[in-house]
Amino acid sequence: MTAPPRPPAPGAPPPPEPVTALPPRGLRRTLLTQWWRHLVFVHWPVEPQAVAPLLPPGTRPDVLDGVTYVGLVPFRMERLGFGGGPPVPLLGTFGEINVRLYSVDRRGRRGVVFRTLDCTRLLPVAVAQLVFRLPYRWASMRLETGGGEVAWTSRRIGGGASARVRVAVGERIGRPGPLETFLTARWGLHTDWYGRTRYLPNRHPEWPLHRARLLECDEDLIAACGLPRPDGPPASVLYSPGVPVRFGPPLEV
Repeated sequence: MTAPPRPPAPGAPPPPEPVTALPPRGLRRTLLTQWWRHLVFVHWPVEPQAVAPLLPPGTRPDVLDGVTYVGLVPFRMERLGFGGGPPVPLLGTFGEINVRLYSVDRRGRRGVVFRTLDCTRLLPVAVAQLVFRLPYRWASMRLETGGGEVAWTSRRIGGGASARVRVAVGERIGRPGPLETFLTARWGLHTDWYGRTRYLPNRHPEWPLHRARLLECDEDLIAACGLPRPDGPPASVLYSPGVPVRFGPPLEV
């Protein structure tokens, strides 16, 4: 007979919520709508103590089997809109590449923390920096597809950090494993919002994920974010054609 789980000790933070392929909660209302397309997920393991100082107050590294991860994720943002309104003309579609860490807050909510989000549109960069305090940077990006391959190239405007990631897309993953789900099924982000940590929740359908083989990865974005330079091959390389996404208003942490 299995013993019931022990309740947390008085004053101890609750355990992290389960890792789920679908959102564990709803949204009070929709703040933003968008599509994410042609995503490439490249992840390396990293020691939790190496990234803990880089997370917002009230959060700690989220771990799987004692290890956390740093991710390099290029994708195409499409049909960005506000509330239930139509997509923003012209400015609502752009390329983006982010470096992200994995976090859990004192309420047990799992999320991501962005160390940088390099983006091709200057106006969304300025708005996101001001309103959400997210570390957007202006960059030029190029997407190439064909022959079963997807390649992203990014370089910051004015020089600086850059990245080129090219993968061969493999078969669809019928049932993602614990690592694939841990790295992709993230239902919010944590950000330091004017000295207060906030959680910005999101909802989207279950990821359509494909295995991918890394053909090329030449980047210095991760080191530019104050993180250890990746040592060795990545632990996970995935591709997704994309999902529609909704974000709700920020919540307290």
